This record gives sequence, structure tokens and C-alpha cells, in this order.
Amino acid sequence: MNNHDYRRKTRKIKVGNRFVGGDAPITVQSMTNLPSSDYEGLYQQMKVLEAAGCDIVRMTVPDGEAVRTLHRLKSSDLTLPIVADIHFDYRLAVESAAAGADKIRINPGNIGGEDRVKAVVTACRSAGIPIRIGVNGGSLEKELLAKYGSPTKEALAESAMSHIRLLEKYDYYDTIVAVKSSEVRTMMGAVRLLAERCDYPFHLGVTEAGTARLGVLRSATGIGGLLCEGIGDTIRISLTDDPVKEVKEGRALLQSLGLDPKSRIRVVSCPTCGRTKIDLIGLASTLEERLQEVSVTRPLTVAVMGCAVNGPGEAREADVGIAGGNGEALLFRRGEIVKKLPEEGLIDALLAEIQVLGNPE
Repeated sequence: MNNHDYRRKTRKIKVGNRFVGGDAPITVQSMTNLPSSDYEGLYQQMKVLEAAGCDIVRMTVPDGEAVRTLHRLKSSDLTLPIVADIHFDYRLAVESAAAGADKIRINPGNIGGEDRVKAVVTACRSAGIPIRIGVNGGSLEKELLAKYGSPTKEALAESAMSHIRLLEKYDYYDTIVAVKSSEVRTMMGAVRLLAERCDYPFHLGVTEAGTARLGVLRSATGIGGLLCEGIGDTIRISLTDDPVKEVKEGRALLQSLGLDPKSRIRVVSCPTCGRTKIDLIGLASTLEERLQEVSVTRPLTVAVMGCAVNGPGEAREADVGIAGGNGEALLFRRGEIVKKLPEEGLIDALLAEIQVLGNPE
């Protein structure tokens, strides 16, 4: 199935040199974690993030010095779109738009009255950049908390819709929406409700997801679940960890769902059992690592199976794969055995097959 056949139909929004929504690929985001006054540190961190596969990066803009840093970053050779993250002071949003930000992230509920929201809209329209509405359980309006009793999915969706209508009141529709919660099911429920009420592209994320192990699991459940339903246009896996890890895990999530155009190779491997007579765990890990440097021009599924009895049959849909024996393995294509290979040099032989099949002339 074409990935666009089941995706929710949304507006297509330009963010710097990327697009979000519509038929655009799902993008991966992260956020810098250095002081906004540290130009050199931020520049280097953004370079590293881009090399890791980051599509869009966000930086906090808490004061005028941060605006000046943003301007310097946008005047450099960086090509990564930069989102200015604004809380409370609408003037920083206006100044960031003028400084070259590619998108402004605000929670309209915490920057003051409608006149201030209007000022931000005017600045973004003049600069030709979008606004990301950010709503989460920790900053929900008091009246909605009183109405629903807690940050429920209904409360979050209603908050987002009120902010959307406020921007639309000023004839502004260049909007991306993020509704987040640290409760996975609450986030998913709120996003589903919102998907029924508007056609804006969504930024998906589980906020305060935690450290790497649990944070990845929570994010994969919430973000991955919605992506499987065709909902979601840009993602961030928020972790209490290095932002580069966020990017790598985000790309891995998209790859696992067949939604990452930057990674055309999908690896499937069996969990091993008592019949396994080959170092399958080591082989699969080595293959995964070495595939990071492999480029192909067409999508491939590669199988690493532990048993020569069932391997070729179980992975018959794979383009190419290996099925282990006793210190050796069978090489197969589409379930058909091609030849027998010794365990030593097995990954080199498999990579050679991948190059041939993945780069047809």
C-alpha cells in the first residue's frame, strides 16, 4: 500500500526548506538543550542533529539575547529549519519572526490577550512563516480544568480548537498543531478527537516521556499507534537524554513502520530458539550497524533468520536474507535458496547482495 493512501488528509505547510502535512514525508524533530546565548554550541549541536537525520530543530527563545543568537544561526550556513519556542512574552515571537525563524511555537493561552496573539499572527504572516500551536496538560486553561476536572483528552482537544479558531479569526491558516500529554492514552485520544475537527497537520509527541528506555517505549506506543492510523505529519520522541538519541529513535520508529524515505532497507530477524546454531544475535547487530552506511535506490526487506529449516519459508517475502545452519547459512532471495555460505564473511556476502538488488541499473 502507498503510505499516502491511508494518511489523514491535511494542509501542506512550508517550514523553511521542508514541508509538513499533505503528501510530504513525515519529518523528525528534536530540540536543542544548550543555553540560548551559546551560539557556537548551538551551531555545532544543530550540525550534529542534522547529520543524525533531524529535519526540523526547535530552540527556546526566553529573552532578547536568544533572539540575537537565532538571527546569527539563521545567518550562518545552517540549512536546518529552526523553530523559535516562545512562552509568555509575545514580543519575543514577533522579534523571532523578524530574526529569521522558520516557525514560531506558541501556546496562545499563555502569551496574553487576543491583541498579543494578533501581533504574533501579523508578524508571522509578514515573514511568511507558520505558527505551531502547542497544547499540553501542564498548561491547560483554568476554565477547562474546572470544566473537565483534569487534563482529559476532551479538555486538550477543546483547548487546541479554541486556539485554532483564534488564529482563524485573524484569517490565519498556516498552522501546525501539537497536543501532548505525559499520559499516552490521553495524548492519543485528544489527537484522535482533534483529527475529526480540523485539517491542520499534527506534530506528535508524548511529553515528559522519560529516560531512554521507557521514553522510547511510551513514544513508540503513542506516536507509532497514531501513525498506524494515518494520523501525524511530524514527530518528536522527547527523551531525558542527548537530543541526537531523540532523532535516531525517531528515524528508527518511522523505519519500523515503513514511513522513512531516508531509510529504504527494512531488516526482519527472528528471536532465536534452541535450533539456532549460528551467532544470530551478533550477525543481526553487525548488519544493522553496517547498513547505516549503505545506500540503495529502491526499498528492500532483508531477513536474518536462525533456522535453515523454517527460515526461507518464514521470510519468503524478504527480498534477500540468510538462514542459519551449523556454522554456515543459506542465502535466499524471495524464499528461494541461492547458495550456502560459511558464517565467516557472511555479512559481507549479504551486503554485496543488498547492493546488487538495491541498486538495479
